[in-house]
Amino acid sequence: MKASEIHGRDLELLENAAFAVVPLGSFEYHGPHSPLGTDIFLADGFAEKIDPNLGGVTLPTIPFTACPGKTSKYAGTISIRPSIFQEYLIDLTLGVIHQGIKKILLLNAHDGNMGISRTVAEYVTGLHKDVSFLLINWWQMVEIDDAEEIGFKDTSGRGHGGPYEMSAVKAFRPDLVTVRKEDEEFIGAAPLSSFPYILVEGTPKSWDGYTGLIQQTSEEAGKKIVDKASIHMNELIRNWLDQ
Repeated sequence: MKASEIHGRDLELLENAAFAVVPLGSFEYHGPHSPLGTDIFLADGFAEKIDPNLGGVTLPTIPFTACPGKTSKYAGTISIRPSIFQEYLIDLTLGVIHQGIKKILLLNAHDGNMGISRTVAEYVTGLHKDVSFLLINWWQMVEIDDAEEIGFKDTSGRGHGGPYEMSAVKAFRPDLVTVRKEDEEFIGAAPLSSFPYILVEGTPKSWDGYTGLIQQTSEEAGKKIVDKASIHMNELIRNWLDQ
């Protein structure tokens, strides 16, 4: 159920929702083969994949958020200062709580939203002890080891504007992703460690506003990704609601 379609006389539909979905996108350069609204289409698409029987209500996708330095320098990217976006998201989630909804799902399609979303969730739950946030980054809903099954060779496909992300977009909007033979590909750098870590660089290696072996982008791979991610996403939401 879309919150924007609820009539003023039917506000009980909003008040009685089991949870609210706040899709988080960005307006950001993803390479010559990809739309600027990549993260918006992904946020919209996965929001539509949430099982309606779970009783959620979906708010409009937030299109403009904070983008990292490595993409904000590219034409096409429109970035909001992190401090501004953080305050915006605090007000938005407090507004949702004011409607009587105590569970909020931040459905994220943009890497740059992860830290801010966590900070906002921690802050708001400090103000409202009975509120619960769930942050889902759609790309984490599929195991990295599934790359070969999905159809990628010699790569996991992961990376900004890479075949994993753009195949998923192609599954939702096949008309918007166009990889040409002359489009440059980038082999990802070797990992620094087998342990999880975060590396932030202004100008990464193997990078021109996007990365990856993009010639492997396909609608078929995208459908596999979306199907797997949707199953795991709904299972996670169901477990969250049942706790």
